[in-house]
Amino acid sequence: MFRKVRNYIAEQNLLPAGKSLPKVIVGLSGGADSVVLLYILNRLGYECLAAHCNFHLRGEEALRDELFAIDLAVSWNIPVYKQNFDTQAVAKQRGISIEMAARDLRYEWFEQLRKEHQAEAIAVAHHQDDTIETLLLNLIRGTGLRGLTGIQPKNGKVVRPLLCVSKKEILAFAEKNQLPFITDSSNLQENYTRNKIRLSLIPLLQSLNPSVHSALLRTMENLHEIEKIYDFYIQQSKSQVFDNQSNTIAIPLLKNLPSSEAVLFEILRMYGFGTEVIRDAYRAVDSQAGKEFYSPEYTLIRDRNQFLLVSNEEKPVEIQYKMEIVENSPDFEIRKDKNTAYFDADKLQQPLTVRKWQKGDKFVPFGMNGFQKVSDYFNNHQFSKPQKEQTRLLCSGEDIIWIIGHRTDNRYRVGEQTRKIAIVIFDSFYL
Repeated sequence: MFRKVRNYIAEQNLLPAGKSLPKVIVGLSGGADSVVLLYILNRLGYECLAAHCNFHLRGEEALRDELFAIDLAVSWNIPVYKQNFDTQAVAKQRGISIEMAARDLRYEWFEQLRKEHQAEAIAVAHHQDDTIETLLLNLIRGTGLRGLTGIQPKNGKVVRPLLCVSKKEILAFAEKNQLPFITDSSNLQENYTRNKIRLSLIPLLQSLNPSVHSALLRTMENLHEIEKIYDFYIQQSKSQVFDNQSNTIAIPLLKNLPSSEAVLFEILRMYGFGTEVIRDAYRAVDSQAGKEFYSPEYTLIRDRNQFLLVSNEEKPVEIQYKMEIVENSPDFEIRKDKNTAYFDADKLQQPLTVRKWQKGDKFVPFGMNGFQKVSDYFNNHQFSKPQKEQTRLLCSGEDIIWIIGHRTDNRYRVGEQTRKIAIVIFDSFYL
């Protein structure tokens, strides 16, 4: 099995090769899987640091596991580190299951250890049976394509060198090499869904097909290849419909894709949107503008011909401007620049003020004689909701004299009778 694991590490590029092998954090629960993993990596020449978590969920048995893991690592001359967690309190605080809390705490601490000791990776002992259980678990709960490809050999700094072997092979290896290990009694109880799959569902499937283990592994391999095709298509489609500079999704282009819902899902998934929210957003493709959808960090807005992604932590608008008063003359030239405006200085009431627009605001757009509501101006010029929120008004007393960056008020324009011209230049206008 040494050769099998070493070859798998090389094939999957899990850890660097060479004469000087890297430092690796190895999760050591004390069970057969983690003991075999630590033993193999240590014998292969990796500089191993054992890490044991006590989640305090199984009373005296948890303490037994902790002492066993420490004693084993010490007897093999391997540095060992342990951490205690109040898992139930964390689960309650974060509003997640105990299983999920334990998983999060474990990987958070492993990563902390990895950084502290400048280790190359974190090795955990998932094997083929685990990936089969994950496939079935995801299938029962409902999942997309990625959920049917099983556990991946590498995820960031987390590597899984034993995914090439089965539980049966691990137990046989432990027995052959006389490796001590302990059994977690909770793994023998059907309190958790994964345990029910392991203890009841898989034996049932084996009664229908004795080769179900290898059949499911082949299926996952096939699906993994299909996933590559899927990812290639998604990347091409995303580049067509998604502008990551403006964070906009072009709805007409999205609708023309063969699988528009899948593309929208993959775009929004990157921004933390949940499956049900994405489904609601997709149903809004053919609805009127204005609907909003939320993730923890972003808001998705259904605008006229596009979806807009807006961060929930946008910086406040900051505006700085300077004003210069000059004498009017026949050769004075007004230049077109969206950040510069020109006014009849004698008509202005100083100091000028800047504010957000409000319902009922109105002004006389340059070149017109009658009043127009600011909201109507926004709609006529197809302002998106974020643009409306970002736009600011320059005011002289109660009068709006400029929708900054867009249109000045005709009442304050520079005319033939203007003696002095106020030149207002905005240095910055940003979120």
